[in-house]
Amino acid sequence: MPVLLADLLATVERLWPVSGAEPWDAPGLVTGDPAREVSRVALAVDAVAATVDEAVGAGADVLIAHHPLLLRGVTSIAEDRYKGALLARLIRADCALIAAHTNADVVETGTSAVLADRLGLVDATPIVPGATDGTRGLGRVGRLPEPTTLGRLARRLAEVLPPTASGVRAAGGYDDPVSTVAVCGGAGDSLLSHPAVQRADVYVTADLRHHPASEAREQAVLGGGPALIDVSHWASEWLWLDAAAGELRAAHPDLEVAVSDLRTDPWDFQVLQ
Repeated sequence: MPVLLADLLATVERLWPVSGAEPWDAPGLVTGDPAREVSRVALAVDAVAATVDEAVGAGADVLIAHHPLLLRGVTSIAEDRYKGALLARLIRADCALIAAHTNADVVETGTSAVLADRLGLVDATPIVPGATDGTRGLGRVGRLPEPTTLGRLARRLAEVLPPTASGVRAAGGYDDPVSTVAVCGGAGDSLLSHPAVQRADVYVTADLRHHPASEAREQAVLGGGPALIDVSHWASEWLWLDAAAGELRAAHPDLEVAVSDLRTDPWDFQVLQ
């Protein structure tokens, strides 16, 4: 049975309602004709040259990226600028581009929920409950089936996540006990002071900057607070792609849905001192 891009967009909206997106976000259809029939869908965290080339080379009719290509306003899509070049490549190949960003973070099977599930967290609930019908909330906090240590949890994350140059960094004692874990896929330092995070033994997120992380650890010395684990932004959200692909296949059995294994983390190597 033919699937129109409009049908796929309706499924995307059902799975990841735009109403759940942050006000600053830009999810939805970026380019493509809703009336066109589609048969192949590619999924990636980032719409960059490598993933666009991969999707076009595989004959994909649609690329669904977690991160919006046009998140911030642009005044030109000239092809001597990378965003213009990517859009031109997609349009010439008749490959649509869809973004599912913070609207895919907050649902029941969103980025943080998948990460929490891979860590085996029990009774996981949102750090920040959703304010819109159809959304569950941002981040997750739950208990490990059995207590462990910060070092062992960091090693577990290194096994669960795809490898990156930055690896897994931790702030706290290697043997510090850990039972309650808060997670937020992607950049999550805005939640460092949230009560649910403060009550956790450790907070796992990405893109932790020097000052917020330093201040959180200094405050923990005085009044308690979590140990910190910082992972790659791309890696923390890549796990979600398989879950998203499964939901799309269930909704549209006639579609061929592929997940990109390409590493689009921006860092290539690290030199340890």
